[in-house]
Amino acid sequence: QVQLVESGGGLVQAGGSLRLSCAASGGILSSAAMGWFRQAPGKEREFVAGISWGSGYTDYADSVKGRFANSGDNAKNTVSLQMNSLKPEDSAVYFCAANTRRLARTRVGYDYWGQGTQVTVSS
Repeated sequence: QVQLVESGGGLVQAGGSLRLSCAASGGILSSAAMGWFRQAPGKEREFVAGISWGSGYTDYADSVKGRFANSGDNAKNTVSLQMNSLKPEDSAVYFCAANTRRLARTRVGYDYWGQGTQVTVSS
């Protein structure tokens, strides 16, 4: 059973940086794209960033564009999310997910999910 495992979350002051990583374990994950989502208490899970393996295209939510950078290695089944200039509103549980169809901003096609890692940004 292939699983995704996130790491790198933690507590940081506003303006600081964190780097999240996600790796597949338990086998080879064949996917078309990888995405990052986040969910704050009482809110819906929202798309943050993603990468399409075929084209290398990366997509970002407007709220993080210019501050976050997504990268990955399809052969190694790993993705990373570099988060800079963090704001308190970035606080959430961050999830990586693998889409077997295409890069998407909705949860459609994301058949594999990690357990999430907490990011807390203090003001």
